[in-house]
Amino acid sequence: MLQGQGHMVQDFGTHSPDSVDYPDFAHAVAEAVENGGADFGIVICGSANGVAMTANKHKGIRCAVCWTEEIASLARHHNNANVIAIPARFVPEILAQAMVRIFIRTEFDGGRHENRVNKIACS
Repeated sequence: MLQGQGHMVQDFGTHSPDSVDYPDFAHAVAEAVENGGADFGIVICGSANGVAMTANKHKGIRCAVCWTEEIASLARHHNNANVIAIPARFVPEILAQAMVRIFIRTEFDGGRHENRVNKIACS
């Protein structure tokens, strides 16, 4: 989907239906965004909570759990999220694709939100 739209994609797996340890994959995505190797990250698991918690442990990562297009948009507009976490058990694939498109195309509003976003990270 994204490569066909001119985006470079790094796929950190998983490539199997077998049960895996989701932190291994969430850390890889977060590290790519954290070190500048990627502009955005996409993490997916059953509820999205575990991958979001894992990604948010990384400095500079603002991972938002999204389940509607509006939430994906607001995550970028208001929170300057740079990783989207999608709950696969609750979001159909077509909606997930729409949310990702919105997420990567939406700009941060800045302004009144800038100060709030700057208060998210612990120092």
